[in-house]
Amino acid sequence: MIRELQLRVSPRTAASMSEIIRHLDKYNDIPAQSVHGVRVLKRSIDARQRQVVVNLKVRVYIDEPMAQDYLVPPIEYNAVDGKHQAIVVGMGPGGLFAALRLIELGIKPIVIERGKDVMKRRVDASRIQREGIVDPESNYCFGEGGAGAYSDGKLYTRSKKRGSVERVLGIFVQHGAREDILIDAHPHIGSDKLPGVIKAMRETILRCGGEVHFETRVTRLIVEDDTVTGVETAAGETFSGPVILATGHSARDVYQMLYDSDITIEAKGIAVGVRLEHPQRIIDQIQYHSVLGRGDYLPAAEYNFVTQVDHRGVYSFCMCPGGFVVPAVSEPDGLVVNGMSPSNRGSHWANSGKVVELHPEDLPDQYKKYGVLSMMYFQKDMERRAFAEAGNTLIAGAQRMKDFVDGKPSRNIPPSSYLPGVQPSRLDLWMPRFVANRLRKGFKVFGQNARGFLTNDAIVIGVETRTSSPLRIPRDLTLLHHVALRGLYPCGEGAGYAGGIVSSAIDGERCAEALATTVFHAK
Repeated sequence: MIRELQLRVSPRTAASMSEIIRHLDKYNDIPAQSVHGVRVLKRSIDARQRQVVVNLKVRVYIDEPMAQDYLVPPIEYNAVDGKHQAIVVGMGPGGLFAALRLIELGIKPIVIERGKDVMKRRVDASRIQREGIVDPESNYCFGEGGAGAYSDGKLYTRSKKRGSVERVLGIFVQHGAREDILIDAHPHIGSDKLPGVIKAMRETILRCGGEVHFETRVTRLIVEDDTVTGVETAAGETFSGPVILATGHSARDVYQMLYDSDITIEAKGIAVGVRLEHPQRIIDQIQYHSVLGRGDYLPAAEYNFVTQVDHRGVYSFCMCPGGFVVPAVSEPDGLVVNGMSPSNRGSHWANSGKVVELHPEDLPDQYKKYGVLSMMYFQKDMERRAFAEAGNTLIAGAQRMKDFVDGKPSRNIPPSSYLPGVQPSRLDLWMPRFVANRLRKGFKVFGQNARGFLTNDAIVIGVETRTSSPLRIPRDLTLLHHVALRGLYPCGEGAGYAGGIVSSAIDGERCAEALATTVFHAK
């Protein structure tokens, strides 16, 4: 007999299969000797009350062998040699999942990536951290795997109406991710494990007959009779086929190329602010309601704060427990930070973006001259100002959190995970005033909601600007091709239709399906 049960157990019980079986014996009248196996199907932590519990959904095999089944069945990818071909520009999650879905649909993907493969990127990311040397084509934003490959690997999303989150997670597992991501409420692969998974996805594309072209930058869309029929690269090479454009939220040269080519784009809202870093022990103590912190059986604690200040949202973004702050620069004259966590979430620090919602109409008049590119240029100016305030280095400006709120200088800065280093800086003065003021008010609210959160043991590091695309490339709501150009499928975070790894992956699959249907009439 097989039974599926919902359990509420202590963290210690949840950490041990033998303890789970003992719990079933004691509280569910299932004798331990009759249990031949237990599979955990879902797992979440409930820390709303002082007594922290773990919610488990389990499948119990009683008096019969435990089946060796898959939580999500693997997908069969067949050869596409000699089939119709489509171009995928960009190899982040949107582009990768678009390419894999094209293969499923019997279409050969030609993947074009401006950066290097995911393993070579590791060297370039290290050079940014240790030497301050930025390769504009290979960094934390550009290269195989996109911005998510070396800036965390969190897989939690609320975008569940547009496609199957479970399917996306299953594809990650099929390519080497731990099965835990199918179980945990807030799944996470980790920046140390995700590159290997991405490499395995590329190997699937190549094994099936797809092509992957690294260090190849697209500079022009080939348009004939209001239809995109291919792309041209910086080296003058051309590739023919309909195009899925999945270049990520930092490909500013692509936005400029679209603008210069009179291809319809539009400004959209973004969020900007700082990266806030606490000692992880403080977050553990707050979230788990204990001066002892998380103890032996709970993971590094997360948080999520959101409020409204002067009719604009102020919220936490990309929270990285047990993580590191990294320089997510893609241009040599700017400074922008982001966060990441390894799979074990084992560092001494917790960080998150703390950002303020901005609409195009919020910008100062000086940006109106840029038209639809106004938000992009506002981002760039914030990053250049941060770089200048840091003495034209990547040693980031930082301020103690309460000093920032109180408008005081910080004479010294506590240790930080940010490897290039931090230095005292008056972020409260040189950041745009309407951003700094809203952050101050938001921090006060968060401190009232979580006692101990607003502290000078935490620091704000500047600046965080790459939360999302500053533009949207508008597309038909049903057919998903560009509103004015057939054969062009704007995709993922860079096109303004996603916000993270999983939502970008889902959008990549949707674009591949739309292309297959509208161009090649696939069923």
